[in-house]
Amino acid sequence: MSQRNTGVTVQVVNAHACPVREVLDRVAGKWSVQILVAAAHGPIRFTELERSIEGISRRMLTLTLRNLERDGLVTRTVHPTVPPKVEYELTQVARELHETLQSLTDWAERNRVYIAESRAAYDTEHEPELTDA
Repeated sequence: MSQRNTGVTVQVVNAHACPVREVLDRVAGKWSVQILVAAAHGPIRFTELERSIEGISRRMLTLTLRNLERDGLVTRTVHPTVPPKVEYELTQVARELHETLQSLTDWAERNRVYIAESRAAYDTEHEPELTDA
């Protein structure tokens, strides 16, 4: 059946999918996931986050934290001390997300050997195709 006959257009599909895709892109990003995991055990300071996330630059950490705060996943608390003490903490919604990420991590751990074996078998079977590409 053509799209004309179903009443479903690409624009309609994209209008509904874009917000979900945008949320998934944000929370599934490399740095977002690592920040959510690092902050899962309670308030954490910027420098602690920076030290615990290998390879992240200060700028990327700042931008990612700002986006997570904007999305309502992280709260930022500035304590009036000298120098100021800034802590980040997951919101309730982010704690729920962390549980989901933990389930995904558990699944990956349970199935990593199976996936590695499947990749090796596939590569062996398709080696001539892979080297010609």
